[in-house]
Amino acid sequence: MSVPAMSVHRAMADPFAWDEALLRRYDSHGPRYASYPTARSLRDDFGTPAYQDALARSNADGRPLSLYVHIPFCRKSCHYCACHKIATKATRVAEPYLSRLDREMVLIKRHLDTRREVAQLHWGGGTPTFLSLDQMSDLIDRLDARFGLSSARDRDYAIEIDPREADVFTLRHLQALGFNRLSLGVQDLDPRVQRAVNRIQPRILTEALLDEADRLGFRSLNIDLIYGLPLQTRDSFAATLEQVIAMAPARLSIFNYAHLPERFAAQRRIRADDLPGPEEKLAILRTTIAMLTEAGYVHIGMDHFARASDSLALAQREGTLQRNFQGYSSHAQCDLVGLGVSAISCLDDVYAQNHTSLAAYEAALDSSQLPTARGLRLTFDDRVRRHAIERLMCDMTLDLDELSETFGIEAPRYLADALSRLEALQRDGLVSVEGHRVVATPIGRLLIRHIAMAFDARLPPQPGPQFSRIV
Repeated sequence: MSVPAMSVHRAMADPFAWDEALLRRYDSHGPRYASYPTARSLRDDFGTPAYQDALARSNADGRPLSLYVHIPFCRKSCHYCACHKIATKATRVAEPYLSRLDREMVLIKRHLDTRREVAQLHWGGGTPTFLSLDQMSDLIDRLDARFGLSSARDRDYAIEIDPREADVFTLRHLQALGFNRLSLGVQDLDPRVQRAVNRIQPRILTEALLDEADRLGFRSLNIDLIYGLPLQTRDSFAATLEQVIAMAPARLSIFNYAHLPERFAAQRRIRADDLPGPEEKLAILRTTIAMLTEAGYVHIGMDHFARASDSLALAQREGTLQRNFQGYSSHAQCDLVGLGVSAISCLDDVYAQNHTSLAAYEAALDSSQLPTARGLRLTFDDRVRRHAIERLMCDMTLDLDELSETFGIEAPRYLADALSRLEALQRDGLVSVEGHRVVATPIGRLLIRHIAMAFDARLPPQPGPQFSRIV
């Protein structure tokens, strides 16, 4: 099913400009800036004592807490996946993992003031719904016992769901456990694409869950899609989008598939010849923006869309939107504590990551040690640039006067190197500089990662395939 040319033109004319030659020219590799510095900058000489010190400083600041729990298990491995996961059909393998998660909580609690509100909770993976209902209850009970979970109406308690591993009883159970936001992995509804990525998922599974979630009153529903998968075309993806728009989720995350088979073994099952070429991939992106804009969604940034009434869109309008390892968030100023294998914590000026190997993660906890594998304490320069990059990624604008006041610097002088790198982007129409404000233009919003790269002092001279492509 094709999108009518007039509809595409009308949707594109106002919120977005479109210049295919310019997009191709700037379609290089670059970070996604879920953090700055990026996870690639974390150091192996950052150990458990440094993380414990960060927890202590976090207590002094007293910010609300955000807990991320990584559940690494999946029943099947999807060929496109780049997550830390373990493919198994045996639910019992989760039992020792849950016990070690509890051991990690106990060790962290010794260094953390747990009177602070847990404003955010996010279960990711892997497939969190790999757990049985009893195991989910057990994990929530352990989290509540160690940290004290919130019942506040404005809490943001989210879980990623594989519709193939959940039903209406799962949703009712999750609601009883306190979750109020769901993210459903769909990726594509075309059966040919599903077969090519080893993820057979009939549309009825997703529709049934969304209908039940809406009936139960979950506050916000998100659907994950991926463009750039094998056998996709602009028409096939438009057909998927038409069906998804009819389901009316509050949010959509539409990720750009990064084909990195040299890094992720599962992707070696995908034939490179089946991937859409650069021209077709750009056409898919253009169709996506046109259809979602016409359907009333706001382009938050990069791969996130939301209805104008959703908390993400409200936070962006109010200038309080935040970006973290789970994407965009409406809960700013939380300290993030990551639990589980590969999980990353962000405590003010420190990032700390757990072991990415399950065996190493288990061994550390079995010896009563926090499983911290690497990390980084930010310098003053890192903090300035992190703030600049986050505001660009969230607001599509950077107010240099606000930056000057926040950090006690003359931002235009301090960031002279970044502003000089923006000159070429300004000539090409990606940004405008209005006094002491850097503003992404409509076409620049699509290339916001490239604009942010101008402020990145740690970026390699020629970012390569260690990062995904920008478009």
